[in-house]
Amino acid sequence: MADAVPGSLPGITSEWWSRVLEGFSRGPALDPAPAVLLLVVAAAALLSIPRSTWRWFGLFVTFVHELGHAFAALMTGQVVKGIRLRFDHSGDMRSLGRGGFPAAWAGFWGYPVPAVVGAGLILAALYGWAGTALSASALVLLAALLFIRNVQGFAIAFGSALVSVLLVWFSSPVTAGYAAVCTGVALLVGAVRDWLNVVRVHTRRRNLESSDAFILARRTGIPAAVWLAGFALVIAAAAAAALYAALTVLPVPGR
Repeated sequence: MADAVPGSLPGITSEWWSRVLEGFSRGPALDPAPAVLLLVVAAAALLSIPRSTWRWFGLFVTFVHELGHAFAALMTGQVVKGIRLRFDHSGDMRSLGRGGFPAAWAGFWGYPVPAVVGAGLILAALYGWAGTALSASALVLLAALLFIRNVQGFAIAFGSALVSVLLVWFSSPVTAGYAAVCTGVALLVGAVRDWLNVVRVHTRRRNLESSDAFILARRTGIPAAVWLAGFALVIAAAAAAALYAALTVLPVPGR
């Protein structure tokens, strides 16, 4: 078989795949100066707090949310039929399988998953596995395109996958570490923001049918407040794990 010609589509694909595979190895752990780390955290805050940027980054958080449902469904032997995403930050994942625990398990892992993924990205960067995290993320996001079932969803998923692909292509090990931390912090903030939004839905008792906690309560008979508390517990645990790792690994003046 002839080698792929550099600059051709097969050549570019082959080169990108090589970089994906290279990412699955341990590199230098992130060791930023405090000022640089503050800039990275500030960039993450700019992605996930102002309404103007949240309008766009929140679409990615919703994508991760729905992927959480999908992975949880697959874990319990369900068949994922498709994922729909919309520009108003709503979405749904449809699956076929048994009710009871499998359905509740899949229904639970929506709101907590952006926080879990965010903490995982931060931990990966701090321990030298940022390249692995970015390569794995690119493959997951590309594979997820096969499950998107609407035009808006495909635009959101394709944009997310494209950014991930470009990060794998252009990131040096150090840049990959900063990108992982920035995205991880932004996902943690986004998870908290989405949790506060769903709590607001319940306190105002508007659009309850869009709430995972309401759907879980209706399916299981367990009050929605319990499910909301469960979401909060996992999000808090993810944030605590990321903070503990940062305090343990990163140099602290005077320590």
